[in-house]
Amino acid sequence: MKPSIAHQILASASTLFYREGIRAVGIDRIIEEANVAKATLYRHFPSKDHLVAAYLQDRHERVLRSLNEVLGTVGAPRDQLEAIFLRLHEKADSPEFRGCAFALAVAEHGESERVTTIARTHKAAVGDIFRTVLAPVAAAPDAPAAHLALLYEGALSTVAVGRDPRAVLVARDCALSVFDAARTPGVVRATQHPERKRA
Repeated sequence: MKPSIAHQILASASTLFYREGIRAVGIDRIIEEANVAKATLYRHFPSKDHLVAAYLQDRHERVLRSLNEVLGTVGAPRDQLEAIFLRLHEKADSPEFRGCAFALAVAEHGESERVTTIARTHKAAVGDIFRTVLAPVAAAPDAPAAHLALLYEGALSTVAVGRDPRAVLVARDCALSVFDAARTPGVVRATQHPERKRA
């Protein structure tokens, strides 16, 4: 099936924004890459700010789908946690990896309320994923979930600067130590994936 014009524009913009930076990529460049008229782009995205927000929203949804897929296919919570970091390691091992798209966007385009709102929503959602992982085995999952989220964010930033994906494996080992310390003896709750709960 041929992608829609909006999807075609968004796909081209997303690649350019992540690879080259939001400020470095102008509307004319996106029009050229997407092979559309300027009027067509503005009909779907009224401004560059709208296009950047759509790029981040799409990335937010794709990242959450990937993380929820781990929760839905990997059984034990500790294995889920390890799988999350291993999946991040796979991404970080790519030469195209530049770190966290949301942190990059806020650094470049933080004056936009749309951008900062989506970035904050994304970070909160990732924190919720870690709370979900810990909930079946920890009586008080909030604090260790925050520690896990910081390890995840730290791994993203460290690889972006150092270009060494092994930093994610170090973060994974630290995360597993946090998980083990947070486990409460005798606490074993039924694991219920968020998407199944809403079904």
